[in-house]
Amino acid sequence: MASNGKQTKYIIVSGGVISGIGKGIIASSTGLLLKTLGLTVTSIKIDPYLNIDAGTLSPLDHGEVFVLNDGGEVDLDLGNYERYLNVELTRDNNITTGKIYREVIDKERRGDYLGKTVQVVPHITNAIQDWVERVGNISTSENGRAPDVCIVELGGTVGDIESAPFIEAMRQFQFRVGHDNFCLIHVSLVPVVGAVGEQKTKPTQASVRDLRGLGLSPDILACRSAIPFEEGIREKLSMFCQVSPKQVFSVHDCESLYHVPILLREQGIIDVLTDRLKLNELTIPAEIRSEGTTLWSQWREFARRRARDLDQTTIAVVGKYTYLTDSYISVVKALEHAALNVNRKIKINWVEASDLEESSMHKDPLKYHEAWQHMCGADGILVPGGFGERGVEGKVLAAKWAREHKVPYLGICLGMQVAVIEFARNVCGMSGVHSTEFREDCETPAVIFMPEIDRSTMGGTMRLGSRPTKFQDSEFARNSMTRKLYGGVDEVHERHRHRYEVNPEIVKELESKGLHFIGRDAETGERMEIFELENHPYYVAAQYHPEYLTRPLSPSPVFLGLILAASGQLQAYLGGEDVSKDVDTKLKM
Repeated sequence: MASNGKQTKYIIVSGGVISGIGKGIIASSTGLLLKTLGLTVTSIKIDPYLNIDAGTLSPLDHGEVFVLNDGGEVDLDLGNYERYLNVELTRDNNITTGKIYREVIDKERRGDYLGKTVQVVPHITNAIQDWVERVGNISTSENGRAPDVCIVELGGTVGDIESAPFIEAMRQFQFRVGHDNFCLIHVSLVPVVGAVGEQKTKPTQASVRDLRGLGLSPDILACRSAIPFEEGIREKLSMFCQVSPKQVFSVHDCESLYHVPILLREQGIIDVLTDRLKLNELTIPAEIRSEGTTLWSQWREFARRRARDLDQTTIAVVGKYTYLTDSYISVVKALEHAALNVNRKIKINWVEASDLEESSMHKDPLKYHEAWQHMCGADGILVPGGFGERGVEGKVLAAKWAREHKVPYLGICLGMQVAVIEFARNVCGMSGVHSTEFREDCETPAVIFMPEIDRSTMGGTMRLGSRPTKFQDSEFARNSMTRKLYGGVDEVHERHRHRYEVNPEIVKELESKGLHFIGRDAETGERMEIFELENHPYYVAAQYHPEYLTRPLSPSPVFLGLILAASGQLQAYLGGEDVSKDVDTKLKM
């Protein structure tokens, strides 16, 4: 139960017509708007696939695998929730068909069902409801208050076979929690077709009809379209979908995703939710209500900057999943957050790492030269994490270019490892240097398999979740740019996802040549976490994934450092100068 003694209120977000319609952004935006009222909000994502978690899914198939503090490998939408709502979720906030069936089968094996025939209804549907109700009452906010509202995104599309048990569970759930504690937002598509660009409502009508046939009636329609509603469209949808015109919202393409909460608020979604869920009856402390007001003014300023014609900073992202940018969605958001907080607009040059390799010059010279042009023309270079050998040598070349030409560089996870390989080869002069991930019998292993990791099982066996990193007590570490960016603290907690690490046996030689490992794991001091290169504008890498903790109003320090260095502002910032002095409204960095 929520701290005010009342039942937690639930907002279900379903989707129709097509997948990938934007349910996650609608859910996150709705949660943000409720937070601006001073309400405490949490969220749950339901994924109807049979996998236990997202850890073994290909980024090219399903987008980024997002990692939580507790080590949960989850859908990228949970990253959106954390960024928009500034909460810390757990693996239980991501429900999959695999998790539900495993729980029910484990109970059946223990004899918990007392010899009954175990069926989808009621056992699977009850397990889903119990999970949602249990997690919906757990605090995930900084203030420690139990949630007033829990937003549940129902993955997939209404009518999918795999979604059927979850739809049925939510049909039952509306009666379990009561009418005033249950609201359904249905996200649908209003396509623009024909030479004259006419908006069509039939797909949404059919989707709502399917939903109603399954026992759920939408309270709010959020209609995705390329353009705002034409005259009469809202009224037509209202008539055929049996909702009031004020409950039909046009979610058309806008300047950025940060404008979606503004778009919904301007159309009156807060009034509709307040009326439908009796939000006025909740008791909200004045201090928290004031924080909500401040949050809204900050968010509007952030969105305003996104739409302004700011000075542009170009970052080359050298990766292996660049054909689907959702594979790096947290990296993209971290770059955006850092740039906008220092009054810059980010431009990303996507560079496929394998196109930088010499073999590409013979296979496809055009791609080869374009890749090098995009990387060499950037103000900074970022090499993100990844798995597998494809493109590794291209990433090594990117690290070499940044080091030799004094271009600001940030390496993340594998991006750190390839920079170590490059430095060991070309600065230290070591022979046969590689990672045992790609060359198990290499002469000089710069990167090795972590001894405690299970080699036989793939799912959930990496070094996962939030781990402490301790800055070293050396003169270079104490005065390092990275430590200053983190505010001069002794220890930071960041999220990890890796099986391989820098070989500690070669660290002494690397450091003697100027590559300083300024941060090591707090548990043993033997695991390399952060390096910084001396006599370079910004050459920094981390074994952890700093992008997982970025927030629109609180950017990741190492990403902030990359943008500041790439835009020529880093030394001024570290010297205490206000790099956004020409901005009317300050963001709380």
